[in-house]
Amino acid sequence: MKNVTITVDDAALEWVRIEAARRNTSVSRLVGEMIAEKMARTDAYARATRDWMSKDRLWSSNGASYPSRSTSAKAKP
Repeated sequence: MKNVTITVDDAALEWVRIEAARRNTSVSRLVGEMIAEKMARTDAYARATRDWMSKDRLWSSNGASYPSRSTSAKAKP
């Protein structure tokens, strides 16, 4: 693990100190966990996007226009 120095505004520092105390952990550990969580979410989103893009699509317009919402929606009584 590496140590880093960060600069945050007073309000953010106050929040992170309170949040760390509430979770019974250190500011350093809390910030590290938040970064790891953000990294995991970003990686998961990228993986899901790549997975979706690589799948064959079952729907296709074959060049025709898709119906608009106004013409395809039926009025309910």
